[in-house]
Amino acid sequence: MPAPRIFIDADACPVKDEVYRVAARYGLHVFVVSNGWINTLREPWIEQVVVDAGPDVADDWIAERAGPGDIVITADIPLADRCLKAGAQAMKANGQAFSPDSIGSALAGRMVGEHLRSMGVATSGPPPFSAKDRSAFLQALDTAVVRAKRAVA
Repeated sequence: MPAPRIFIDADACPVKDEVYRVAARYGLHVFVVSNGWINTLREPWIEQVVVDAGPDVADDWIAERAGPGDIVITADIPLADRCLKAGAQAMKANGQAFSPDSIGSALAGRMVGEHLRSMGVATSGPPPFSAKDRSAFLQALDTAVVRAKRAVA
């Protein structure tokens, strides 16, 4: 079976450098997917993918390719849901993993937030990204890679 791959929903991802470090340690291929050019390391195992602008174009590219053994880094809940259904792992930049058990409530919460915003209610965004989040992400990604390597072995 092929080695696990990491897909980054990269337009607003604050942990790309951390992903590169973990991927280099484990020898994994990384896809950096965005709607515009992003400065990435020039390494043979990092592939930058620039998709057309438009809603969900980057998400569609990732969802069509991610599968069992792969890891997807995203804050996009519908993308995480699609990737989980395809057998991939999905996690946020703060290290929080999406799971089949948690994705339903995450989707429901997203729908409630959209409904409130459509009614003009001000909702708060995510808290500022912290050093603690970065550390939690590194630990969670390492755990996810070990789990993915076992799954494809």
